[in-house]
Amino acid sequence: MWSTFIVQDEENRPTATAGGGAGALAGMMGVRSGGGKRRTRASSPALSESQEGKIKLAFFVATIGITLTVLGVGTEFWVELSPPKTNTNNETCLAAHYGLWKSCSKTLWVTDVDPERASCGPLDLPGESNCTYFKFYTTGENTVLFQKTPAKNLTVTSAMFAIFSLFLMLMGSICIIMAISKGVLFFLKPASVCFTLSGILVFLSLIFFHQSVLSFLASDHSIPLHYELSWSVTCLGCAGALLVVAGALFLLLALPYSPWEKCLPSRNNEI
Repeated sequence: MWSTFIVQDEENRPTATAGGGAGALAGMMGVRSGGGKRRTRASSPALSESQEGKIKLAFFVATIGITLTVLGVGTEFWVELSPPKTNTNNETCLAAHYGLWKSCSKTLWVTDVDPERASCGPLDLPGESNCTYFKFYTTGENTVLFQKTPAKNLTVTSAMFAIFSLFLMLMGSICIIMAISKGVLFFLKPASVCFTLSGILVFLSLIFFHQSVLSFLASDHSIPLHYELSWSVTCLGCAGALLVVAGALFLLLALPYSPWEKCLPSRNNEI
């Protein structure tokens, strides 16, 4: 009887061992497959099509601001200067304009100027133009226009703010490209900071430039001048506003919830 029981017990052991081994193997495969699923979910992009479209739209707004900034900084039509026609001879009069980097003077014919206009101009009239770069960036020499000298320190400060703003625009654009290519919302926050600060620096550049113009006019009172901020300043003003708006949009897109749903809940939730 004992021999029969021992034989049956030995026959059942391999079966149990095989069943336990299959269960352990299945458990291990299940754990591994579950881990593989977790890795796949973690590596999947976090941006949906709607989010990516909103980011591209906000980046388009920022791109317009960047383009206007480059256009305004690279041109010299920041301020137009025109003396009274009475201070010139009967045939020609001299007008000028300058920006951050160079100044230009233009000789106009008095007959082309509007008779009702008291000063020489505008600059879009035909005439001979002569442009020179500011030497205080290289040799430290100042430029003389109508016996007046532009404020060197204020002009250099305005140019530095403009250059720093362009650098921040470049960094913000890199962050947006990384956010779209990698599908990570984290890059929207530094992009928002970069674009917002660049817009603020653009406005500071305009403020310091306007102060430099006022200092330029006050440097000598022998020749009265009429000044008018030109289209380059308009480009920079629009650019600063667009960059601040783009920074605010990127900040809203970086939030983990929708501010519209938070402030304006749907009617279904209220019911």
